[in-house]
Order: sequence, then C-alpha cells, then structure tokens
Amino acid sequence: MATPRATIPLKYQPQRYYCTDTVNSDCQKGFISATGLNHHYNAVHKHHTTRPSHPQQHSWQPTGQHDGSGDDNVEPQGAYYVKHPPGTPVDLNGDDLPEGASPPKPNTPSKRAWHPFESRAHFELADFIFHQNEMPGAQIDELMHIWASMPGQAGTPPYANHEHLYSTIDAISEGDAPWTSFSMESVEAGGSGGPSWKHSVFGEKGQCVWSDLMTGNWAWNQCNELSKGPDNHGAMFVPIILGSDKTTVSVATGNNEYYPLYISAGNVHNGMRCAHGEAVSLLGFLSIPKTDKEFEADPEFHTFQRHLFHTSLEAIFHAMHPAMTKPQSVKCADGHYHRAIYGLGPYIADYPEQALLACIVQGWCPKCTAHQTHLDHDPNAILCNHEYTQLLMDSFASYVLWQKYGIVDDILPFIASFPHANIHELIAPDILHQIIKGTFKDHLVSWVETYLKKHYKNDFAAVLADIDRHGFKQWTGNDSKALMKVPNEMLQALSAFMDFCYIVCQSSLGEADLEALDKALQHFETHHSIFEAEGIHSDGISIPQIHALQHYHEAIELFGAPNGLSTPIVESKHIHAEMAQVLLVNQWQDKLAQFQAECLAEGRELTIDNLSLLNSLFSGLLDKPLIPQDNVHEDTSFQDDPYLQEAEDDDSERVDAVVQLAHKPSEMGQDIGHPELPDLVSIFLFQQRNPGVDVPDISKCPKAIDPGYSFSSAVATFYAPSDFSGANGMHRQCIHASPSWRKGAPCYDCVFVEKDPTLPGFQGLYVAQVLLFFSFHYQNVHYPCALVQWFTPVGNELCINTGMWKVGHEYDEYGDHLVSVIHLDSILQPAHLIGIYGDEYIPPDLHYSDSLAAFGSFYVNKYSDHHAFGLAF
Repeated sequence: MATPRATIPLKYQPQRYYCTDTVNSDCQKGFISATGLNHHYNAVHKHHTTRPSHPQQHSWQPTGQHDGSGDDNVEPQGAYYVKHPPGTPVDLNGDDLPEGASPPKPNTPSKRAWHPFESRAHFELADFIFHQNEMPGAQIDELMHIWASMPGQAGTPPYANHEHLYSTIDAISEGDAPWTSFSMESVEAGGSGGPSWKHSVFGEKGQCVWSDLMTGNWAWNQCNELSKGPDNHGAMFVPIILGSDKTTVSVATGNNEYYPLYISAGNVHNGMRCAHGEAVSLLGFLSIPKTDKEFEADPEFHTFQRHLFHTSLEAIFHAMHPAMTKPQSVKCADGHYHRAIYGLGPYIADYPEQALLACIVQGWCPKCTAHQTHLDHDPNAILCNHEYTQLLMDSFASYVLWQKYGIVDDILPFIASFPHANIHELIAPDILHQIIKGTFKDHLVSWVETYLKKHYKNDFAAVLADIDRHGFKQWTGNDSKALMKVPNEMLQALSAFMDFCYIVCQSSLGEADLEALDKALQHFETHHSIFEAEGIHSDGISIPQIHALQHYHEAIELFGAPNGLSTPIVESKHIHAEMAQVLLVNQWQDKLAQFQAECLAEGRELTIDNLSLLNSLFSGLLDKPLIPQDNVHEDTSFQDDPYLQEAEDDDSERVDAVVQLAHKPSEMGQDIGHPELPDLVSIFLFQQRNPGVDVPDISKCPKAIDPGYSFSSAVATFYAPSDFSGANGMHRQCIHASPSWRKGAPCYDCVFVEKDPTLPGFQGLYVAQVLLFFSFHYQNVHYPCALVQWFTPVGNELCINTGMWKVGHEYDEYGDHLVSVIHLDSILQPAHLIGIYGDEYIPPDLHYSDSLAAFGSFYVNKYSDHHAFGLAF
C-alpha cells in the first residue's frame, strides 16, 4: 500500500526574508522562511575560513633584476600590486574637484522613486518576466489576463499587456543607447551592369604577475604614450575590447546569418567578463554581402567584402576618435565624474576572422612574418606592424605580396586609422579555437585516430569501439584509453600540450608560470615530430592554430591572462532571434541592468524603511520585519533554494577549498553496511583528542553514544576559474556517497585528502574513495566525518609519459581494503581516477560504476579541473 503524501499547505506564503549579505549586496534573493534564508546564505555567501596554501606548482627564483617598489636595493617581500591611477575626480564641466569632495549631482529633473515603474515590485516583475524568464509577448498577455481576473485585483493587472511592459522598459533613461544604421555601396557601382552584389601585479619574491588586461604591459605602454600630452594628465585610460563572430541562427523562417559586434571596457576585471554578466555588450551588426553563386569565388567580390568589413568598423568608431586623443568626462562606479581617454584594445576573433582583420592570406600568421610553409621554424620572422605592411605594398606587386608575404594588397586594417593601435599586436589569443579546438580536437585527436587506423588496420573498428562505445567524435575523459595504444613519444607530446593548455587557462600567471609555459611548449614541439615520423603528417607541421602557441608568452605579458579575452565570452551573448528582436532585447536588457545598478547605488534597496513599496501589488506581503543574518536559526532539514546544482558557479570570495555536508541528513540505522564503523569512530575520536599520539588498544578509545546522521553527499567549494565559476573563480561540486544515485547505480566518489600542506603537489596529498558521509556529537563537539577507502601511490614520481601520478588500492595486513574515518575538513575537493588499461579489451557489460573495482591501478587525473591541476602535480 502506498504511503500517503504529507499534507501540502495551500495558503500562499510570501517571501518575508531577503538576503542582506554585505559582500554581495546585489543578491537580495527572497525566501519564505528564515531557514530558507539561512540555507541560501550557507550555500552561496558563507565566508569560508582559508586553509593553509600548498606550495605553488611553478616556483620562481628572483634574478635580482626587479625594481619593485620603494628602495631599489630592497627586494620586495610577499605579493604586491602596482595600480593604474583611477583618474582625478572632476565636476560636470570637467574641472578638478578638491580632494575629498562629494560627487556632483547631475542636472536632471527630480522624479519619483523607481520611475518609470510604479514601484519596486513593478520593476522586479518586469525584470523577472523579460530578463530572467524571457517570456514571449503572447504569454505575458495571457498572464496579465489571469492576473486581472484574480479576486481583489479589480480587473487591473500590473501591466495592461506586453506592449505596456515593453514601453515601460523602453522609458528607462539609464543606459539608453539608441540603435542607428548606415548604408554603403561599392564606389564602382553605377548603372545596371555588373554583379548584383555591387548594388546591395607583482607576486611572491617580487615576480611579475599578469591577470586582468590592465596588468599587462600594453596598458602601461599606452599610458606612457598618452602621458606625453599635457591635457591628458589626471585622466584614466579606458581600453576598448572588441569581438565579432559571424553566426547562423535557426528561426522559423530558416537559417539566418548574423554578424554581431561586441564591446567591453578593458578596465573591467576578467572574472566579471567571464561570468557572462553585463560586462560585454552588443554594439552592432556588420553587413554580410550576398551574391549569386557564379560570383561567390570572384576575387573582386572578395575584395569588396574585405573593404566593406573594414570601412564599416572604421565608420562605427569614427565618433569615438576625438575621445582617443582628448579626455572626456564620464561618470564612474564611485559616483564621481572622471576624465577618461579611450583606446582600441584587443580584438577577440577566431582564425578566419583574424586573417580578415589583419588583411592577410589564409594560412599565414596574423601576428608575425613567418612563412606559410614553415611557420614554426622561420628564423627571419619578425612581428608585423602597419608601417612594415605599407612599405611592402609600396615596393612589390600584388601577386608578390600574396605569394611571398601573405599580404592582401590595396587595403590596410581599419585600426590603422586610429591612434596608438596595431592590429597585429591587438589580435587576442583565442583559447577555444587555437588550443582546445584548433590544436587538440581538429588535429591531435584526428592524428591519433589516423595512427590507430594505420597500425591496427583490420582491428581498427574493434579498437575504436573499445576506446569509445559512443563514437570517437569528441575526445572526453572516458576516451583516455586511446592514450594507452599509442607510442610513448606521442603520449609525451599530448601530456606537454595538456600542461600548456592548463597553464594558459589560469586566471593569473607569474614569471614562473611563463617559464613553465615555455618549457611545456618546447617539449610539445619536440615530441609532436612523432606524427611526422609515423607518416601521419609527413609534409611537416605548419598550421596557424598550432603556430599561434608561440605567441602566447608575449600575449600574456601584453594583455594579461588569456581566459579574459576568449571567444566564448562573446559567443555567450548570441541570442537566437530575428535581428529586430535582438536589437531591442539587448537594448532593454542593458537598460534593466543599468537601472538596477543605479537603484542600488542610490540606496533604493530592500530595507525596513521601504519594504512598503512591495505592498502596492500584494497586500500583507511583508508583514514581518527583515531580520538580520545573525538571528537566522538553522534547520538543516529544510531547503527552499532552487539554485543549487550538481556542479555550478559560486559567487563567494576566493578560498583554496572548503567542504560542507549536505543539508538533508538521515538518522543512521544499525545496518549501514560497515560493521567496523563504531571501532573506526573510536579510533578517530582518540586521534582528534590526542594528536600525534599512537592509538592504544581499542578498548581504551572513547565511544560515541549519541545518535549519528548520515548524508548522501557533501559540497566542495574550491577555486577553479572555468565557465561554471563565479566572478571570483569559485566553483561548487557535489561529492556523492550514495548506494543509488538518481535511483540508479551506486556512486561513491574519490577525493583529495590533505596529508602535509608543506609538501609540494601530490606529495602532500592522499587519494581516497568516500564510502559514507556522517556526523555525530561527542561531549558537545560536532564532528562531520567521512568513512573512506584508501589508495596508495605507485612509485615515487610522476609517470614520464603521461605526467600523472599512479595509485593503487591500499590493503591492511589481512588483505582487506584499508578504511578509516577522517574529519571533513581534511578533504580538499573531488578527485578523478583513470584506470590504467592493459592489452585486453574492456568487457562490453562492464558498468562505469564498477570501474574503481575493476582496475588494479589508476592515473590521478590532474586535468579534471583547474584546482586539481594546481594540486596533483
């Protein structure tokens, strides 16, 4: 007989408690109970205690050549930063303000709070419907009809219809930037003849550290150049980051090509830009000329396309040209007006667009003069600039420029018309298309597959099926068995490339990291010759995406960490809709975001004094005061925060790692599958209360008599600046210890456990598999714990071929798996183990959940995430 469900309260429960976290003041999520607020605070905003840092993977020894700050003879100790001056505060006329003066108030007519919205609730409803939920207009109309028919609404909904909502958003004055357009045509167009297209920081020991764009040498060089103008003194430099990405979107009318152009301020932190927030804006759409099929390969048509692209960009930024030589007054986040001088900065684009931007022939390098046939080994290669290009154009015929120098004649990049700008320098490194896709997926994976096909011949299909039962189209962690079937030198090339990739993806890089980057690139270039020797790429490796790796060292010194200038940042802004909708949606979303920021800056936020604003729509919504965070009582069995996922970003401040038990405990019964647990708990208690003392006879160890509670998972929060990280680079993952995960197979995850924080890398760590999460009290002390099964290192050093450590199961004197109880604080984060494969095929019925039992030894995967790469070296 089915168990009846608990009675569900049918009465509406308003959100009475709102987040007031001081660090993330713009959160302000609402909850119906104090326990829900407390759960949200602990999961999202809790300010964790930082554990001692492990030694860095790439240590750096100073050479004595760094001046640092202060006395040149004193070597700086610890990390320090040299900041760009923020600019002198000015009044509305651009004149300097006295030191300590308050920001001037703009000369705008007074208006009621939350104008043009009737109240804060009207604004939040508009933001929820339009920005967060992206509700279609027809559904907005239906919602308003239902709302009006509700008893007590007197037939008046908050908005009459979707047009009323849209017009209210459009009336926001903050962030208003109307769209404009312009037309162009070929200067040769005339009459009816011819083709139709003619008519249409410094770190430890004083080492330099590069992170955000403003930490790079390029920004400093620009400031030095601008400082030569006496009118620029006291101004701040604002780089303009650009990005474009031609894309095809599918809508009801078919496939439509769009060419969006994006813009971002260069003095925004990389974390804000990578968090896919409002730091990147849609600037416009570039024209895509069309022609009949007979003219698609016409060189004259291609010339027109190039000229149209560069002329359009030059026209778009023509209005900003005066602001690149003379400072303009602009309101900043501190409320003050500052003099700002702008400059064109890095341009984010994939390789075909880089070639278009640099006006070079496809297959050549957009940054240097290396010859197409031997990009990586051209001793005469130098960095390009516009003056050098113009000199070649004045000296050689078009066909010589094309064949010998890879230069497209009769056109200079649009950026040559702007001050202090060189497109060959400003082309940003592209992690996605140059490293992950351009080098790894499109070439290395393809070459490995070619090798397997060549050497296994008749058995190739079986080998490929054994590697990946779902088809070898994308190489994931489950396909690592392919690495066991290739020569060791090929493994070493792949390992060196992976090291290069993970170093580049760091959010900040010091001089030691750049030395390690150069070393990894050198090893990769040495060992990837195996693909030439095996006849896979026998004509030599001269590929622009792979050659681009040679420019990363210099690009990092110029522009900071590459992960702040990658193409996914602009690709994330693509909206699948008609162009007219795209224009309005982006404009209105910018307005809503700017309006919210202005409201927060002016103090229009949820406080006890203005909670009555919300009552304009809902009577009795907040009939209790907003309680401070310290007075929230915790009920760990309650959860009403829908935002927690298996793995997600975290907006809390940066810490190395912290692990917390889940918030839904179950009382531990007698049958938990581990009869030895009581004795292990006694040993654990003795060790906790007597650190460093040998464990005596079990009978002399303390016994825990209070009931314990088991948990199916714990949440690890650690620093891993990836696509799923918050603005501070924090990431959350669940660690499972469940006999049935999602009503399926069991899931018992592996973790890194701290052994000695003073030892470098994996030497200071253990690896264990979690069998059970539980907690109990002993003498009024709370102990969150884990029952773990241990692994032991195989050998005393990294595998020379894969660059990873090996581990195997650890056994006690009776031949059983060694298990023990550890404190939750000793767990750093999840660990990923890769089985070390033999020559035999994997049984087709082997389930992935049995992999830790099926293999005798494993690689410790240091490439599972950014934090693991910094731990397991």
